[in-house]
Amino acid sequence: MICWMFPGQPLRRDYQFPASTGSDDIRALCLETTGFDPVDWNDTGSLASEHVRLQLYGTAASISRSRYLWSENQRPDIVLEHSLGIYAALAACGSIRDRDALEITARVGTALAGMSRDSSYALGCIVGLDREPLEEAVTNHGVYVANYNTRSHHLLAGEYQRIVSVMEECTAAGAFSVSLFDCDAPLHTPLLEEAAGTLQGVFSDYHYNEPTVPLLNHIDQQRLSASRIADFLLEELLNPVWWLSSYSAARALGASKFVEVGSGDALKKFNRWIDSQGGGMTPEVIQQGRRFNPRPPT
Repeated sequence: MICWMFPGQPLRRDYQFPASTGSDDIRALCLETTGFDPVDWNDTGSLASEHVRLQLYGTAASISRSRYLWSENQRPDIVLEHSLGIYAALAACGSIRDRDALEITARVGTALAGMSRDSSYALGCIVGLDREPLEEAVTNHGVYVANYNTRSHHLLAGEYQRIVSVMEECTAAGAFSVSLFDCDAPLHTPLLEEAAGTLQGVFSDYHYNEPTVPLLNHIDQQRLSASRIADFLLEELLNPVWWLSSYSAARALGASKFVEVGSGDALKKFNRWIDSQGGGMTPEVIQQGRRFNPRPPT
């Protein structure tokens, strides 16, 4: 069984736009729809920040790659999505148009960029620290685990100075690598509730068809139906990404070949890491994890 995996936003501009069958069409569509050229990295001035450009690049690259795979008669049996990779995944599964996926990405990114006007946010990548000391640290400093990628690779999100403080605690607790990235908004945390009304308005503007390929969501690993998609698109921005659980669920369903449909190979690396650590979580531990999402202390 073949599984296609759609990665989220690149953290940096590290990759060239894929040159393959249909890539020029996607480049032109992105420019026409959003004013952004994912090859030249220019925009008409309508985009709010570099992070929105990165988000659009990620969506456009994934759409281009999936178009090429379809043209080569390579088809998935199941699809996984990570973070903002959901928009390109929906397009690949026939639930929305490629144009819609690009437009939604730009509109969501612009809405989230507005949060940075009043506060400074950051992401903290923590490698080599188990879940218990990590969750104790984020609770101590009032930030959130945004991505549970493997047993010991996590991404945190929250206010900038709080992220700096929690990274210091994680280093002292034994993490062997910590990295700090600025961001417009703390994706996959309840802090996005302040933009929930605007985001819900975006998602309600589109029609969603039934996915033609089973598409598992990254919260509870259930198959997305057309009637559930709009609600999920908001819910997923307020909750962590459970890649560890998603990969394990796909394996349990029989997936044996995993194809990363986008720029880079982060998800492939996570999968190898999960395999080397003895596989994914048990159902009991997964359920316990989903209930963990502490609010910052008042």
